[in-house]
Amino acid sequence: MTSGPCPNDDRDAVLARQLAALAHPTRLSILRWLGCRGQCCCKDLVAAMPIAQSTVSQHLKVLCEAGLVTFERRHPRSRYRVNQTALDVLAVEMERFSRACRSPASSSQGPPGSQNDRDITHV
Repeated sequence: MTSGPCPNDDRDAVLARQLAALAHPTRLSILRWLGCRGQCCCKDLVAAMPIAQSTVSQHLKVLCEAGLVTFERRHPRSRYRVNQTALDVLAVEMERFSRACRSPASSSQGPPGSQNDRDITHV
């Protein structure tokens, strides 16, 4: 068994920012809505969501800053779209994170709720 901290790198900051962006139900709805339509302007989202334009804009800003949505200025309307590459990378990073959090001993115990899991005495 090794001692000391687990390896950490700059990917953790990006992952944390993206997960924080996804931690709001409205932003999840916006991302799903954009994904179904390919691209749209803020006005389209405002018409589809029961929230104010300023709130939609703020949520889009958070998603853009996290890299999950791209923004393209087009006259007269700017367009938003899901950044598919960022979502694919996020999925890979979450899998890596999940694997890194599992110790070799925990993977041999079986899934939560299995017999081995019930044998543990909780303090």
